[in-house]
Parts: sequence; C-alpha cells; structure tokens
Amino acid sequence: MSPAATVLAGVILLVSLYCGLDPFGYSPMAAFPGFEAYHVDMPPWSEIPTERDAENRLQKAEIKFLHQIQGPESVVFDPHGRGPYTGIADGRVVFWNGDSWIDFAYTSPNRSEICDPKPSPLSYLKNEHICGRPLGLRFDKKAGDLYIADAYFGLLKVGPEGGLAKPLTTEAEGVPFKFTNDLDIDEEGNIYFTDSSTNYQRRNFMQLVFTGDPSGRLLKYNPVTKETTVLRRGLQFPNGVSLSKDGSFFLFCEGSRGRLGRYWLKGEKAGTFDVFANLPGFPDNIRTNEKGDFWVAIHCRRSMYADVMSHYFRLRKFLLRLPIPAKFHFLMQIGGKPHALIMKYSPAGELLEVLEDSEGKVVRAVSEVEEKDGKLWIGSVLMPFLAVY
Repeated sequence: MSPAATVLAGVILLVSLYCGLDPFGYSPMAAFPGFEAYHVDMPPWSEIPTERDAENRLQKAEIKFLHQIQGPESVVFDPHGRGPYTGIADGRVVFWNGDSWIDFAYTSPNRSEICDPKPSPLSYLKNEHICGRPLGLRFDKKAGDLYIADAYFGLLKVGPEGGLAKPLTTEAEGVPFKFTNDLDIDEEGNIYFTDSSTNYQRRNFMQLVFTGDPSGRLLKYNPVTKETTVLRRGLQFPNGVSLSKDGSFFLFCEGSRGRLGRYWLKGEKAGTFDVFANLPGFPDNIRTNEKGDFWVAIHCRRSMYADVMSHYFRLRKFLLRLPIPAKFHFLMQIGGKPHALIMKYSPAGELLEVLEDSEGKVVRAVSEVEEKDGKLWIGSVLMPFLAVY
C-alpha cells in the first residue's frame, strides 16, 4: 500500500473515533473474511450532469401513510387505476382501498409470526429469506395479473384477486437467483428483469455495495416457452428496468456504477447494449411515464470518498477490513447524510428535470417514482411512508 493510502486509512480511523463511532464495532467484512474487492467503473466527474434543484422541491412533497407501511419499494396502480399497491418490508404486497391498507399478495409460503410488523425496515433483514421481500412490481394491463420480483423467491405472478404468488422462474443457466430486483413486461408478455447478484442476497446488500461484486445479470423470461435467458452478465448491482414507450429498447439501472444502460430490442441494434446516461449518484428503479420520458430514482449523490473507493479497490479492501462500523462507510459513501434525488430523461437521453431534497428534510431516500395524474408517487425501501409530489 502506498504512503498516501496508509495516511488516508489512518485519517478515517481517527475521524471515526472523533465522531464517537466504536472503531471496534461491526466491520462490514467481519463475516466475510475471504471477500474480494472489485474495480468499479464509475464515470469520471467530468461526464456526469451537474444540474441541481436549487429550490429543493422535494421538500414540498406530502408525506402519506406515515408508519402505516415500512419500506414501500415499488408503487403501482392496477389496470382500473386503483391503488397504490406496494411491496413492504414484512414480505406483503398491500393495497390502498381508499380507506385503509389491506393485504393483497404474499411471495413466501413460509410466513409465520416472525414476519409480524417491526419498528424499522432494517429489523426485517434477519428473516427476509423466510418472509420474502417483494421489490419490483408490474401489472399486466391486459390480464390484470401482478408480476413480482421478490429478492429471495425469484420472479412470481399472482392473479387479480391476489393471494399467494406462484413462482415463474428462480434460476438461469443453472445458476439460482440470489437477489431478484425489478422487472418490466413487453406487449408480447416477455418479462425483462434483473438479478442483482449471484453471490449476495439482499440481506447482505452492504457487502454487495462495498465489494463492487460484478456478478449481476440482466434476464428475459418467455411465458410461452417458460425459458429464462441471460441477456447480459458482469453487471454491478443491476436494479430498475423500464421499457421505452415504443418498445424498441429498455433501460436498466446499474447501481454501483451509477449509470443507465440501454438494451435494444428492435431495429439494427437489436440485442446490443450501450450506455444511455451517466448519473451523479446511486440509482434504484426507473419508470416510464405516459409521454415516454423516464423517471430515475437515485438514493443520493455520490461523494468523493465513493469515487476514490470505486477506483482504488485495494485501498477499499484494506479500509473495509478495519474495525470501523459499516454505518461510517455508508455515510462516507453518500457524503454524510441521506438525501433524495430524482432525474427525468427523454427517450433520446436528454436530461429534462432534476428534483431533490439535498438536506434530507422530507424525502431522505427514494427507490422509485411512479407518475400518475400529474403527481409523483415516491417509494423508498428505507422509509416508513410514501411521498407524493
């Protein structure tokens, strides 16, 4: 290790002490003594958009259903416009009937009292693999079926009446899904979805982020042949998926790299991939509105610390082995505090709008943005509410 790297490591350790963090507390890699760290190809600062929301308009968002739902990741409305429906931390998909939240669907056949509501989303991590964790949601607008990407139980479907969802696929090329994340459906019923890692489950998402694990996959499920095809591999935390309005391509988020990838489905470029846009932070889900524009949910802007750690993986490996709490590394990654960021892109890749709460006063994290009737419904895998702007 270079002298500069050693100095930086020492500074981080001293800062952790100064901030009152226990340097002998939980180290992110304590449970993974043989872990590997990978280079993360984050775009250089010169290639990311610098536009900001000077008015912090997300601070004007309305907080709805506070403490009624924990960790609403994805937000959907059914073909009749009813809803919202959302998947929450205890493994249920719930539905707002206009008066209250009611159970709609489950992804796990093994639910028990250990899945009962708890005070915070992180409280569920221990039992997620038993209770299920529904993430991406999409309705088939013709049949009314709800398709669910569950982090542990793969790609599932449940009918318009709800109930226990049925698995459609749980592996590709003989490799099981470890972290099924998001999906979208084309007019022919093909489902495009992501498996964020073949090494780490969602309950180990911190390890997935810190290592830069490149085992994520982009996949396609054919409902006629029941075949699951790998479209692209070697991805670092692939996440949200959304088809273009004309169906010629779809976009997907690559969280660790901070970018939007485009996979072409039609035309001369069919079957090829290119980079659609570089982003200033860590994206989650992406959704297409009625005009064909794309709303991208970004948990927060990346920090200089995240940039350095992405490129100098040996330094990152050393620092993650130090007895420094994972919370400290997380706060350094995001620049000190959670803060929400939303960006809208045209189908041609033009940045159209930026919305944020840079101080995290109202919306501290955002996982998905669903536009409906002139409102943005904002879900967050970390927050106990939905926000509406």
